[in-house]
Amino acid sequence: MDALHAIVHRLVKSNVLMALGIFSIVAVVATAVIVPIVIARMPADYFVKSSDERRSNPVLVVLKNIAGVLLVLLGVAMLVLPGQGILTLVLGLGLVDFPGRRRFELKVMSRPSVLKAVNALRRRAGRSPLEVPRPE
Repeated sequence: MDALHAIVHRLVKSNVLMALGIFSIVAVVATAVIVPIVIARMPADYFVKSSDERRSNPVLVVLKNIAGVLLVLLGVAMLVLPGQGILTLVLGLGLVDFPGRRRFELKVMSRPSVLKAVNALRRRAGRSPLEVPRPE
């Protein structure tokens, strides 16, 4: 018990908790700003096009995957630290290319409540609703 007390005392004394709190606030604000922008800029036929039609610059694909892995790692850390762990994990998984990703995206986006919320964000941005085929 004394060891735990010493660890907590060191964390508080070294301002680690303050830094984690600031990081948590920045993560929440960044998520609230970035997610609507990404949803609004997404082409309406994003989910209708095949992955071959959506391929872009290989350097951007690698950078996107690196960013996704970093977000997944941060999300896992935020499950035990202050922050939006689950949301960060989902954002990271959305960036990383992995087998079954498209099926997962379609399953999530085909849920009426999710599609309604996403299309409401797009409507506020003056964009047309997303076209989402039924999952296989």
